[in-house]
Amino acid sequence: MRTFSAIAGSALFLVAAPGVVAGLAPWLLTDHYRKPLSALPGFVAVGSILVTGAAAILLHAFARFALEGLGTPAPVAPTEKLVVGGVYRHVRNPMYVAVLSIILGQALIFSSWAVLVYGLIAAAAMISFVKLYEEPTLASRYGEEYEVYRRAVPGWLPRLKPWRGQAALCGRGADIQVRPSRER
Repeated sequence: MRTFSAIAGSALFLVAAPGVVAGLAPWLLTDHYRKPLSALPGFVAVGSILVTGAAAILLHAFARFALEGLGTPAPVAPTEKLVVGGVYRHVRNPMYVAVLSIILGQALIFSSWAVLVYGLIAAAAMISFVKLYEEPTLASRYGEEYEVYRRAVPGWLPRLKPWRGQAALCGRGADIQVRPSRER
């Protein structure tokens, strides 16, 4: 896939998936953000930090898919290369973690139990999707390269030190360029 197509496809998917899950649904659950802000000390500040930081991570992760992977996060237009750079050196599922953090941030900002419960349901759906579809698909598509990455980088709780890839194992210390397995 060409870079422009990957960027356009990723932008479209950003609006269609995280835009709906982390934007439209909480917006509807908070009566179009008309609920009063939380009166609990620190909730608005912490929630705002979560939303802002997670939004930045989400945009970074989408950019990695388009620029590093030459594809999109959408299953219908997958990446040509396994994406293991940037924030993906800390956690395998930064998009899901970011979306859930945005939802949690909104639950805090509005002290909304409805948004919190929605976030828990969304988390269960995302974890199930990752376990039942994404991980088997990535293992099939990228083979041993994905397995090495999967064993080194946690799925949901970020590691503090970034993974250095196979090059670090060889003592070179540089990131590797991971290519899809040609075996089918």
